[in-house]
Amino acid sequence: ALSALGPLAIEMYLPSFAAMATALHTEIESIQYTLAAYFVGLALGQLMYGPVVDRWGRRKPLLIGLTLFVLSSAACALSDQLGWLIAARFVQALGGCAGMVISRAVVRDICATDQLGKAYSQLMLVMGVAPILAPMLGGALLVWFGWHSIFWLLTIFSALCLLSVLRFLPETQKPEHRAESLWSAARQYRDLLGDKPFLALCITSGLGMGCMFAYISGSPFVFMEMYELSPNHYSWLFGGNAAGFILMSQINVRLNQLRGAEFWLGRFLIALCVLTAVILLVSFIQPASVWALATVFFSLMIVLGGILPNAAACAMAQQGRRAGSASAMMGSLQFTVAACTASLVGVFHTGNAVPLAGVLFGCALLATLSYRKAMQLTQTAVPVQD
Repeated sequence: ALSALGPLAIEMYLPSFAAMATALHTEIESIQYTLAAYFVGLALGQLMYGPVVDRWGRRKPLLIGLTLFVLSSAACALSDQLGWLIAARFVQALGGCAGMVISRAVVRDICATDQLGKAYSQLMLVMGVAPILAPMLGGALLVWFGWHSIFWLLTIFSALCLLSVLRFLPETQKPEHRAESLWSAARQYRDLLGDKPFLALCITSGLGMGCMFAYISGSPFVFMEMYELSPNHYSWLFGGNAAGFILMSQINVRLNQLRGAEFWLGRFLIALCVLTAVILLVSFIQPASVWALATVFFSLMIVLGGILPNAAACAMAQQGRRAGSASAMMGSLQFTVAACTASLVGVFHTGNAVPLAGVLFGCALLATLSYRKAMQLTQTAVPVQD
């Protein structure tokens, strides 16, 4: 649930842009600044939390972050000016990314290396599905209760997360694993930047996330504009793809019991290259029926359900003492790459599905090359001791 806070706050309010612009007496383009502010907060906030959680543990920073998210979500719901809403969204991101960073660090604290693939598959079940289903939930809330209700729901959900942490989640970092000072914890970023296998795996994970966000940003035009699906039918298609992601994320738990995450990540990346090449070919052909593209996009989400948890498990496997900083850097890179890929779909918009397919194919190729480079570097890297 903690890992879902950040994605939920990104995607849930997207259907309400027009209504918010009307209510705040501005243009839809101006409302997009609230999304940009959130992405900036995510990128900066995750980097900020890394050294903090490695120095002072997981629980206290998590409680502070959740409190920020609760208060800023309520401020978003009460905002009647665009400037206040932008500021509240920035603070909301600073709070929300605590759950994303610290949840991964907690998993690394309590799981053995051979269990990480299974654990991250369970995390990705929530974190991956949240941005897919959130627009559907946000659209329903907009119709029934207005755009303010979206932020009130986020307020309630985050408050329940806060109460759950207070009641059920103890400190998971061993005292002897804490950094001596905040400065020494911050210096771990320097060490991580020198850890080339880790960086390569982070890039692989980021490009996988980039595929998902490119699909999220580009698929509404492809299916509702090109193929004239109704919003209701598009929602069902969106939900079906989410089901594919869920299915594979759970099958991946079983797969990791047979072979390690590195083995399956390599195979899934090959499948991603093949699928995105097929998507690119179908986009050039532009078949009259929607089912050709719908089928390959469904397959794409299945493959991403195997790539994202395995990439996270591989990247975090050797980051015991600096799990907080490693999780923060990986998350920051993921959302930076995801924001860039989603933007590229719009920049290269040509009135058909080719730009989306091209971005997906490029991400697949680069992710595969990055993974292969990581495997080469791993042969000579010195592992970080737990």
